[in-house]
Amino acid sequence: MEMTKKHNACDCFGDESLFRIGMFAAMNHVTVKTLRFYEEQGLLLPAYINEENGYRYYRMNQMAVVHKITALKKAGFSLEDIARINACSDEKAVLNKKKSDLLCKIAKLTKQIAILDGYLANKGSSLSAPVLLKTIPEVTVAAVERRIESYDCLFEIMPQAGELMELAECECQNPEYCFTNYLEPVCKEDDVLVEICQAVTGMKKNVDGLNFKVMPEIQAACVYHKGSYASMSETYECVLNYIEENGYRIVGSIREKYIDGVWNKEDESQWLTEIQIPVEKKEE
Repeated sequence: MEMTKKHNACDCFGDESLFRIGMFAAMNHVTVKTLRFYEEQGLLLPAYINEENGYRYYRMNQMAVVHKITALKKAGFSLEDIARINACSDEKAVLNKKKSDLLCKIAKLTKQIAILDGYLANKGSSLSAPVLLKTIPEVTVAAVERRIESYDCLFEIMPQAGELMELAECECQNPEYCFTNYLEPVCKEDDVLVEICQAVTGMKKNVDGLNFKVMPEIQAACVYHKGSYASMSETYECVLNYIEENGYRIVGSIREKYIDGVWNKEDESQWLTEIQIPVEKKEE
């Protein structure tokens, strides 16, 4: 009789049945260690503790507490968070805040997946990296504006701009930032208005067609093009599709930043250019 009572998993105290910790843990698919830890954290206290032997007992209605803790853990709450929820008078507000945080994380992960998908879709093309949104900081530039017959004329203007900068004793910014600024909103094959820009350390007096100005900070959709300039239309198509598909619109002059080119790479396949297109989110 004594052995039976000693191993009985359920005891009655008055009109109420209490379950020993081992049985209560099994009923809730958790471990005894877990229930002990919940007790230490103040999340779930035993309904009764036998002072003689230290046995812990739990009521049937305490299963709901265990289920709540388990559900909140699966939703991403830490035990510290759960303790704060239990102590909070507005539990719904806390849960809605967590939901909002999770939705933000989902949006961020979805965006990351979209970038990877775009990169994988264009793997093997002239794109050397996926399209990314970047902040281009404010910059002081020395600029030469010209209307050119074709894009080939850029190679003639760039040396001229360099000579004017030497005459003006300009000091280039480090790291260097040299780019073409396309001043007209439409894409044209000829009669193109461009601005050859070189980032410099400070303003000088305008001289012989060389003008100095500060270009403001922009948010830009950026993509790297590797290879000949003749194949850049494919890269432009990719970045313009990205802008449209992600709800942006173009809000400024397109820039082509030159990293590697004819001046330091003989092989056209090694030329590297970054296309920078100023954008902002469309209004909903």
